[in-house]
Amino acid sequence: MSTVTSSLNTWQKKKLCSLFNHASLSLLFKASVHGYNANTFHQKCNMQGPTVIVAYNKSGYVFGAFTSKNYAQTGQQIVDDKAFLFSFNSKEIKEDPLRVVSGNPQYTLCDNGPNFVSLVFLYNNTSAVYSNPGTYQFDPLKMHGNDLQLTECEVYRVEDCGGLMEKPWRNLQWNSERQALLSTISGWKPSVSSVKQARILLVGPVGAGKSSFYNSINSAFRGYVSMQANTGTAGTSLTTQFRTYYIRPSNNITHVPFILCDTMGLEDGVNTGLDVDDFASILKGHIQDKYQFNPSMPIQPDSPHFNESPGLKDKIHCVVYVIDIRVKLLPDKIIEKFVIFRKKANQLGIPQLVLLTKVDEACPLVAKDLKNVYQSYYVNKMMQEVSYQLGVSLSAVIPVKNYYQELEIDSPTDILLLNAVVQMLRAAEGYFDDFYNPEERSK
Repeated sequence: MSTVTSSLNTWQKKKLCSLFNHASLSLLFKASVHGYNANTFHQKCNMQGPTVIVAYNKSGYVFGAFTSKNYAQTGQQIVDDKAFLFSFNSKEIKEDPLRVVSGNPQYTLCDNGPNFVSLVFLYNNTSAVYSNPGTYQFDPLKMHGNDLQLTECEVYRVEDCGGLMEKPWRNLQWNSERQALLSTISGWKPSVSSVKQARILLVGPVGAGKSSFYNSINSAFRGYVSMQANTGTAGTSLTTQFRTYYIRPSNNITHVPFILCDTMGLEDGVNTGLDVDDFASILKGHIQDKYQFNPSMPIQPDSPHFNESPGLKDKIHCVVYVIDIRVKLLPDKIIEKFVIFRKKANQLGIPQLVLLTKVDEACPLVAKDLKNVYQSYYVNKMMQEVSYQLGVSLSAVIPVKNYYQELEIDSPTDILLLNAVVQMLRAAEGYFDDFYNPEERSK
């Protein structure tokens, strides 16, 4: 598993966020990945401000506890008049979650482990929960169905979205006509006559939304939601081949001046995910469409999919790193791969952008109105964090919303997607500038 992702489904997340005035939840700890261990819990969760523990059992209960205080591993009992327990059963959808407020304000939790006195998670460093109503008065049957063996335990930092800025910090013409944007993109031409289409490479962790981005761009051009590339959720990459996707012209568009290239997802295991050597071969134009990746062995020169003499048109002209904006727990090995990949691309003079997906799921204010994306304090903060983490300028970070559950396209989503394409073409033009020949262009 390459990125640590939430186990909450859409309904569960909505129910949980309703307890916090629809604040944003940032995943800090996941027991199935980090271990059912109190020490690891503290390494991930100490001094993180308000947090919520979310536990899951086989009986379908999602239950846990919130504290507004920091965990500091002092072993002391802490008073928190804002702390509460909660529970809801995903198999029996109710109108509102069960919310239990502390009945004894003298001691509401102990900060040595996820210990809420009446409920102790990671009990004895196992997947069990200790349950004894007292400090918090609750019915065990309603709280967890008397099922104390967990299938998962997560901890989220509860973050206020911070509201909206007075005005957008990045200008975007939301009133633009979709057709006008499509025409602008269609009219773009590389400054090098030997290249008819810019090749844009999508790279990112499993589940970040690379293939969904292609499907979304394809949908924007076609005028309806389409799904050509495989998408979904899985522990390993759904994309196992190198694919070059051509957008089919439609809606009075006669030419699409770019190709989206999809790769195997990045993973943090040994011999898993996109290989660094394969990445370099893709950049140089050596790997052809439908090459089957073998993570344990990079492509060999004798492969039928190996292009021995690639021209400029076969090479990658812009690299786009695709990242789920909600994921803050990119493993160190994934970060290391990003650093290596960026170094490879820099050596070849290839411009690079970062595409942040799922912005609507990261901030409720953006979910309510996508036009708030550049006014959201939270989205701005996340963009700055990614900019710093990957070492790219903030101007190279672009937020988007992919189509994933919609049946019809909508204008704000298309405008955000198509403007991302415009930025990619502008970046690719910077690459072609090194090969520009005015005399050749005038012929």
